[in-house]
Amino acid sequence: MYAIVDIETTGGHASANGITEIAIFLFDGNEVTQHYHTLVNPGTPIPYYIESLTGISNSMVADAPPFSVVAPLIYELLHNRIFVAHNVNFDYSFIKHGLAAAGYDLQCKKLCTVRLGRKIFPGLPSYSLGNFCRQMNIPVKDRHRATGDAEATVRLFSLLLQNDKEKMIAAALKSGSKEQFLPPNLEPAVVKKLPDSPGVYYFHDVKGKVVYVGKAKDLKKRVNSHFTGHSAGRQRQNFLRTIHNITYQETATELMACILESVEIKRLWPAFNTSQKRVEFRYGFYLFEDQEGYLRLAIEKRRKFSHPVHSFNLLIDGHRLMRTLIREFHLCPRLCFLQKGNGTCAGITAGTCYGACEKNENPGSYNERVKTAIAFLQEQQPSVTILDKGRHGGEKSCILMEKGRFYGMGYVPLHIDTADTEQLRPHLTQYPENEVIISLLRPYAGNSRQLSSPA
Repeated sequence: MYAIVDIETTGGHASANGITEIAIFLFDGNEVTQHYHTLVNPGTPIPYYIESLTGISNSMVADAPPFSVVAPLIYELLHNRIFVAHNVNFDYSFIKHGLAAAGYDLQCKKLCTVRLGRKIFPGLPSYSLGNFCRQMNIPVKDRHRATGDAEATVRLFSLLLQNDKEKMIAAALKSGSKEQFLPPNLEPAVVKKLPDSPGVYYFHDVKGKVVYVGKAKDLKKRVNSHFTGHSAGRQRQNFLRTIHNITYQETATELMACILESVEIKRLWPAFNTSQKRVEFRYGFYLFEDQEGYLRLAIEKRRKFSHPVHSFNLLIDGHRLMRTLIREFHLCPRLCFLQKGNGTCAGITAGTCYGACEKNENPGSYNERVKTAIAFLQEQQPSVTILDKGRHGGEKSCILMEKGRFYGMGYVPLHIDTADTEQLRPHLTQYPENEVIISLLRPYAGNSRQLSSPA
């Protein structure tokens, strides 16, 4: 027995909205055996645009029962039946949420007439309820009202049953069928072809734009996990409606997937990714030559596509390190912008500055000490080659970090001398680094020049 359902609501997600109307038709595959309809007081004002769409006003539901009152009857009508709706996950999420609040746990199989329509009548320009019914010559009375839309869905479902030559409905009801939980616009074949290897996956909208990027140790398992459960939150419901396709890039290791995910989030800025999209307020030492020929070190915020000689997160750390360089390499605090004003250079007073700021030291000798200080900084930064399994037996995966900077990653043939970075470089793809990538690689940086990735 099928329970064909339609609801009207105050908004697009159940966690912050309510049902204003519900219609349920019990259908045995040939005829309707029972019909239930009621307006529902949602307990929250109906927005004007929703009222304009459905015609259901606040005054109409003022004396209607709240969902908790009708919940026992609704549960009785739905449980142990196959829940059918157009874009079923929307209706199901609202009703399951409302029933749970009333103390009922709804668990039943589902069928989506959008998904079934794409399979049984492929190639139609639109599968929205109104357009689908119009193309099937099914009249729709009282559009955007629960009874009218549910009655149209009954006729549409009956037509789907009659034309189901490939037994698509029976397949959708089988235990473990992805039709039970996949988004309405995503074909099961897209998910089925995903490998069980590490990599990065991309969710695309109807125009092909990437709306979410994720990484996985097992692509198939991770992607499927997005579609389990019945969260009533707005973001999840919008997310599911948006997904039309999935693409992916395989990687040899999970670490490579983590790095690639971070690169792609920064590059694509997908709408549904929230992490790694904050602005990174990192700082750096920047080197330039002034008009007098003196090399000068300055602390500045890192700029996009800039290349500081050294990077750090906190301004106080930069000041502390700069003072150490000034003291150890006899640099001028005034030329390093740590002293301002016209007074005597503090470095001259302390005996660390030889007078470059007052042109008592020629640029050549001063600049040599600046270069030595920079070389010291870079030597303190970790360099590491992370080698691990490849995508197949004839290669190794390789991630290269040099003097604290992420160079890139890729796959190298087994015969390559991996101790020679010059031989590695042609096989690696360079990627822009960011704070997330550096934090991922920092634990691998030890005293050894070449490491294998830990299990």
